Amino acid sequence: MTAIAINAAIPSDVDDIRDIVRAAYSKWIPLIGREPRPMVADYQRAIEIHQIDLLQVGPDIVGLIETELKEDHIWIENIAVRPEAQGKGYGLILMGHAEKRGVAGGVAEVRLLTNEAFASNIALYAKCGFIIDRKEPFMGGYAVYMSKKLR
Repeated sequence: MTAIAINAAIPSDVDDIRDIVRAAYSKWIPLIGREPRPMVADYQRAIEIHQIDLLQVGPDIVGLIETELKEDHIWIENIAVRPEAQGKGYGLILMGHAEKRGVAGGVAEVRLLTNEAFASNIALYAKCGFIIDRKEPFMGGYAVYMSKKLR
């Protein structure tokens, strides 16, 4: 069995973070006609202000989750899994990790947003127990805000 670990990213991981995000989100460019916002984010800055945790399978970093612990919830800013590693449950592992961080941080809810066009992402979040709270117009499409109560 291959070892799986989740570790906090450090500044020297920025190139890996950018590579994972670009690979994971590039499939959406034809659908929405532009690069999704995570593809153009400043990860040098993000690693300073958010918690970015990397999912490692054996020697390979295959995914990440970027979170921010707020006063009453944990916010998932980004979750990304390399295309060749998708469909293996790694997204669920990362989501569970964020929920554990929320519980440890004493908050009762986890929140995120995604693009309405990203149907597979919405399905993954629904599978994890998230509900849609609202939709708002955003850059020619709709941002879908979702949340999940923590136990």
